[in-house]
Amino acid sequence: MHVGKFLGTLIVAFSLFFLGLQFKGLEIEAAGVRALTVTLLTILYVFRVKDKHALFLLFLVFFSISEILNYVTWVVNLDVTPEVDYFYYIGNTLYILSYLFLIARITVAMNFKKAFLKFPIQIGLLTILGIFFVYFVSDTTRKELTYNEYYLELLYNAVVMFLMAIALVNYMYKDDKKSMNLLIGTICIMFSEVIQLAYFYIAEINFLNVLCSMFLVLAFLFFYLQSRLKPREVIDYSHQDVHVSE
Repeated sequence: MHVGKFLGTLIVAFSLFFLGLQFKGLEIEAAGVRALTVTLLTILYVFRVKDKHALFLLFLVFFSISEILNYVTWVVNLDVTPEVDYFYYIGNTLYILSYLFLIARITVAMNFKKAFLKFPIQIGLLTILGIFFVYFVSDTTRKELTYNEYYLELLYNAVVMFLMAIALVNYMYKDDKKSMNLLIGTICIMFSEVIQLAYFYIAEINFLNVLCSMFLVLAFLFFYLQSRLKPREVIDYSHQDVHVSE
């Protein structure tokens, strides 16, 4: 069997296995399978996608490293000091960096100036809604976290919200299948993160954890699908020229 097809089959099987472990409430085992699955997806991207993009690959690599670190902290006691959870900061910083690489991947392939001039009202509304969303979502964690942890969570939520907003602008500007898959993936990431916050800080209901995991699996499915598509030409009718997205 071709290596790419074998890896694809393995990833699907591990994704279903991961969801089953979450459903059973086996957090440690699920974390291990999740880390393995994301790592295999990164390898699959390298093998199967011909036109690989460095920024998207960095997104996958940093996300995989954070997932592996998360699993290691489950099975090995790495606490240096009980007062400060250093691995909380390291893990979340890696997630933030991974999302920043994905944001960069979207922006370098889009003429942001023309997109802003074309959709000024929509972008303005997205900015206002994003600020309110980040503030109210982050406020649910204020009583549970320390000062530094809260502001790291605030930054994390702001990056995730900005990722979804930039993906939406990218879709409005390009209006093709590749940008649509990317947008759906970022929306799934957003839902996954919000539900995870609800699970951690509001109600530890296992169904929320399973739902969070399902959205994460869907997000990476759409991310991978978009990575295999070529961008459609964006035609600027006002100047009668053609711009080909990178």
